[in-house]
Amino acid sequence: MAWFVQRGERAFPTVAQAKLAAPRMSRQPFGAEDRMSIFGALDTSVSGLQAQSAAFTNISDNIANAQTTGYKGVNTHFINYLVQSTATSNGPDSVVANPDYTNTVEGTITQSSNPLAMAINGNGYFTVSMPAGTNTVGGKTTQTFNAQQYYTRAGDFKLNASGYLVNGSGAYLDGWAANPTTGTINTSALAPIQVSQGASPPVPTSNVTISATLPTTPTTTPVTTQVDTYDSLGNLQQLDLQFSSPTSIAGGQTQWTLTASSPNDTSNAGKPTNFTANVVFNSNGTLSSITPATGSSATATGGQLQISPTFNGATQNITLDFGSPNSTTGLTQYAGTTLNLQGVTQNGSPSGDFSNLSIDTQGNITANYTNGFSKLVAQVPLASFASPDALQNQSAQLETASQASGAATINAVGGSGGSLVTGSIENSNVDIATQFTDLINAQQAYTANTKVVTAAQQILQTTVNMVQ
Repeated sequence: MAWFVQRGERAFPTVAQAKLAAPRMSRQPFGAEDRMSIFGALDTSVSGLQAQSAAFTNISDNIANAQTTGYKGVNTHFINYLVQSTATSNGPDSVVANPDYTNTVEGTITQSSNPLAMAINGNGYFTVSMPAGTNTVGGKTTQTFNAQQYYTRAGDFKLNASGYLVNGSGAYLDGWAANPTTGTINTSALAPIQVSQGASPPVPTSNVTISATLPTTPTTTPVTTQVDTYDSLGNLQQLDLQFSSPTSIAGGQTQWTLTASSPNDTSNAGKPTNFTANVVFNSNGTLSSITPATGSSATATGGQLQISPTFNGATQNITLDFGSPNSTTGLTQYAGTTLNLQGVTQNGSPSGDFSNLSIDTQGNITANYTNGFSKLVAQVPLASFASPDALQNQSAQLETASQASGAATINAVGGSGGSLVTGSIENSNVDIATQFTDLINAQQAYTANTKVVTAAQQILQTTVNMVQ
């Protein structure tokens, strides 16, 4: 009668079909429990080797990406699997190593020389798209994108040649576009942000705000000032404002005659039109009212005078805003002998070339032009998740949503995603000192498991030699 040392259908690989000769009637055969203990120890040690190998992989990834922008380290979580455990018997165990993601652990935020770089202070993510190729229609080539939505903390964005904001990993920043006319943000559509780098068209002046003080001392000479405006072609057009004939009227008030005209205005049979109005001041020097003079084509509302000169064959409506009646700001009348102009602003501009982009802490992206004009083009929202540590890791510091993480919630900056730090980047959250400590521990554990395998092999060999 003979026995073979085996576990199920698999013999121990280093002692193939080890034959145990049967002892005489005075001895018992090698017990099944003893065989399970030796082979259980071998299997447990092999699982330990595999688990520590997984830990080595995570540690090596972390150390290699210690300087990768927005990288989130992966720790190792060990889990014990027990086959059998009673008060009198403990079966062989096993260990597995699961990744322990650290997406909620923020890396250090440092200042960057890149003005378009952004870092997130909080648990939010940038929404990004990855390029899929190009599409050419009618000789025009456009970028196409993968339908999969990605998320990242790598905010080292720069403007590429096509006007897209792309980070160092090649991900295209998604955002909400602004209406080019009204500047209203469309929060219903999330798409890669593309900025036109063409020239800014001229903006004709439609409103001029004037702050000035007229003298109280009677004068027979008109007091004048000039205001620069722009027509629809971006040409500079000067408006001449003349205040004359101050007279005292009932109630201690003073009335002036205002004449507004432009040398290049062709609204009066090819000649400039004089838009006239009566300007009345209260006894305390504040503006009382502005009314069009008899026969004038100007109109007035409160402290505003509307005129309509013609430039380049087109009528241009311009509002001259002198402030609210009874206010100490805008147009006033105080002691003095000359007109004192405090400030003039107008909303027109000539054409200008694209200069640069700027991003504020609310995620507003503004295109700036050489003519001083600025235009809101998009807004950067942030995505947040119920369980960010459960996001699925992808290449290039990208994440995708999983069932465990929950769907993304997209909100404006300042919501659940956190705040933005502009001109900065988030560094990797890996701590090198901790990784070196984990590396030493994993190395020691791996070595210890190999010693168990060696010892078990020696025990099996001793057992084989004993019964031969």
